[in-house]
Amino acid sequence: MQIDIITVLPDLLVSPFSHSIIKRAKDKGLLTINLVNLRDYTPYARAQVDDYSFGGGAGMVLMAEPLVNAIESLQKKILYDDIIYLTPDGKTLNQQMANSLSLKKNLLMICGHYKGIDQRVRDHFVTCEISIGDYVLSGGELAAAVLTDAIGRLLPGVLNDESSALTDSFQDHLLAPPVYTRPENFRGWMVPPVLMSGNHKLIEDWRYEQSVQRTQQLRPDLLKNKS
Repeated sequence: MQIDIITVLPDLLVSPFSHSIIKRAKDKGLLTINLVNLRDYTPYARAQVDDYSFGGGAGMVLMAEPLVNAIESLQKKILYDDIIYLTPDGKTLNQQMANSLSLKKNLLMICGHYKGIDQRVRDHFVTCEISIGDYVLSGGELAAAVLTDAIGRLLPGVLNDESSALTDSFQDHLLAPPVYTRPENFRGWMVPPVLMSGNHKLIEDWRYEQSVQRTQQLRPDLLKNKS
């Protein structure tokens, strides 16, 4: 998979993609991430990419021309399955969206900044708008990092045990069950005996029951979606 990210702050995204699972995906050749500096595509002096909003009001808006220049330049080299705009008013990211996007081949992400991007770019180029929650960040870079991580870890061959991703929280609209590791007895707090039984059927049944209970207690809204 290839993910290209248009941003005014490319250096902000270097670290998140240089460690752990995403680094492994890149090193294995399973994921390519290109950081595209929007300022390289502006025709304006001093690398200007933003301007005041028509109609007045506080805050600056990312201009259409630099964004369109960047998008169209990239489209000459690659056909994107989706052009994603990271924005607080997009559809809230969930595991099912990450699952679906992980099946794509090429994605382009646009990081918003200031008060957002010129609406005409959204109208004519963006195919998918995604939010990572009902709050506002300084820009879309951290949201792009979250989305890339959520997608990248699902790519076949990235995780050492691919079945691990299938038991994550939110798969099948359930939270993950409790997990334990050694020692069996820590300060008198014991691992549930069923996990030490070696009976895989009992263990799977227990994990499912725990997932349902935790979801009922912590995220009952997920069970409504499941039904």
